[in-house]
Amino acid sequence: MGAMMGGGVGLTIGFIFGGYSILRGGAGPRGILATLSQYMLSSAATFSFFLAIGSVIRNDALLPPHLEAARLQLLPPVMRSRAEGATLIHARWLAERQKSRVQA
Repeated sequence: MGAMMGGGVGLTIGFIFGGYSILRGGAGPRGILATLSQYMLSSAATFSFFLAIGSVIRNDALLPPHLEAARLQLLPPVMRSRAEGATLIHARWLAERQKSRVQA
């Protein structure tokens, strides 16, 4: 999905910047269509590559996204007091401190 979105964004950006470049400096020896298509395809490839990597990183979960969304909608919201939150944070800090002492 990220690659498809990146391709669409890249084609659009390539069209805008390629068109501007052709209007400003001329098409060059290859002509307008070849120059514009090179701008569009190189921009689309770059955007596709990075958005595909981003979507893979973002969707690195145990559940598929639609099941994760359903799970989050069906669960009641977790509401805790400040004291409970502070206790949880303190417990995590102690666990991290013990872990770092064991590793050192």
